[in-house]
Order: sequence, then structure tokens, then C-alpha cells
Amino acid sequence: MSSGVPTLSLHDFTGSDPARRAAFSARLFEGLKRYGFIILVDHAVSPAAISHAYDLSARFFALPESVKRQYAKGPRGYTPFRTETAVGQKAADLKEFWQIGPERAGEQVQGATEPANVWPQEPAEFRSSFLQLYRGLQETGRLLLEALAPALQLPEGFFSRMVDDGNSVLRLIHYPPVPADAEGGSLRSAPHEDINLLTLLVAAQGPGLELLDRDGRWLPIDAGPAALIVDSGDMMARLTNDVIPATTHRVTNPQGPNVSRYSMPFFMHPNSDVMLECLPSCVGTGAKHAPIRADVFLEQRLRAIGLIRN
Repeated sequence: MSSGVPTLSLHDFTGSDPARRAAFSARLFEGLKRYGFIILVDHAVSPAAISHAYDLSARFFALPESVKRQYAKGPRGYTPFRTETAVGQKAADLKEFWQIGPERAGEQVQGATEPANVWPQEPAEFRSSFLQLYRGLQETGRLLLEALAPALQLPEGFFSRMVDDGNSVLRLIHYPPVPADAEGGSLRSAPHEDINLLTLLVAAQGPGLELLDRDGRWLPIDAGPAALIVDSGDMMARLTNDVIPATTHRVTNPQGPNVSRYSMPFFMHPNSDVMLECLPSCVGTGAKHAPIRADVFLEQRLRAIGLIRN
């Protein structure tokens, strides 16, 4: 467990004890301000579901490259190895991934930032298992946002309304063994900040995640297999005027055996029509960021990292 980074039990917030709920909210707020990450336990996503999801992920990424590339259709579905490049970096990240967005009843929203999901023919249970995981993580993210409301002087339900038709993304990542022809200085994931409100990272299979704490130190982050690692993103920074800054983090190349690493971050997004503008309690001496619609901001960032090209 990483020294100093708070470990919080979601039971404290979902229970009926007002004092424990208040303490959870305060520790979550302070943890994101101080470290940018917290470790969450006692959430609703079962260890069995996590284990099964990682098994399905590994089975998909083991398919031939020609099969996987059939599903490379943009921001949803498959993104091949060395496609994404972090903002400000020259070398592409050493990873491949699959992205899943919301499944809505009736007509699927279309567009650059809300395309329809893509589903592989194999492995079996891929769609049903990951939609179940998606729903569990979306609800967990909603609860965490609601827990932040008191510290930001917001009414109950503020964040729930903000994400009730949200555009969150579940990303399944495979970091293959680092190839011999890797460009000098390239990493599995170069230092970057996430785009969204909060990221819920299902505890990864393999070490390498490091966060840059508010004192400028890289801290290795490790958590148990049933834990979620939660960090703050750029959209949260814009809402809070950097009171809760976006957290810089990276995934380093293996120091020991050169083997695969798998992870599953869940990027918690607001509704596409939400205006990202400074909350009244965070104005201070003035807003640092101009208001911008969530979908416009997201499209800008997806183009910057190479996930939208047309």
C-alpha cells in the first residue's frame, strides 16, 4: 500500500451514520487535493467480476492482430498498439486498448465523442460482462462525486444530475512486453492527466503505475486486487478552479521480467451538454479556465492524443 495515500471504505458513505458520511467526504476531498489519488475499498464491484473481466480482456488481446484490427473503428472498440500519444510527448505509448461507452435504450447517440459501441465476436460473454462492470463503476463514480459535494458547498444531487446521461468510458488496456525497437524514452504510458472528472482504476494486474504528488515526487501506487484507485482529472480541475487539480501519472516500463501488464481505468464523464465552468465556492480571486461544454472539451483532447483524426 502506498504511504500516505488515503484508503477509504465506501461503506462509510453509503451507511446511515452522518458522522461517518461526513468523515468520508472530508477525507476524499483532502486526499484528492493532497495526493490526487485515493484507494477505495468496500465498493459494489465484486472481486469475482474483476477477475473474470481481466480474464476476458487477456483472451481478447491474445487474438491475432488481424482479428483485433477488424474492430479498430475510432474512439470505441479497439485501438492498436502505439496509437495514443500523450499531450506534449513525441513517442506513442506502448499499449493497445479497447473502449466501451454507455449503452442507451433506443437510438444510440452518434457523433465524434459519443459513437456507438463496437463488440467483438469473441470471447463469449465479453459484451454482457463488461456492461455489468461498466454499470457498477458508473454507480460507484456517482457516489464518489456526491461525496465531494459538501466540501464544494454544492446541494445534494448536484453531481448525480450532471452524470445522469453521462458519457463515461471503460478502457481495457494491454501493455505488451516492451519491444526491442521501442523508441528511446518511450513508456507504457507517458506522464499525463486524465480528461474526465474522476478515474476509477480497477486494481491493475502488474506494477508500474506512479503518480506525481503535489510535492513533485513520483509515488508508486499499489493496491489490493479488490480495490479501486481513484484520481482526479482535467474536467474536475476546471470545475473546481484547480482546488482539486488534475493528477499527473504514468506507467513505467518493467524493471523485472518483460511481461504483459493489464489495467482497466473507468473514466467518469459528465453529460455531454454540461458546461465546465468554475463552481461558485471555488472562484477565489478569479476563474482560471474559460467555460466550455464537456463534449467540446472532450473532442479537443481526443484529437490532441490521436483518438479522433478526421
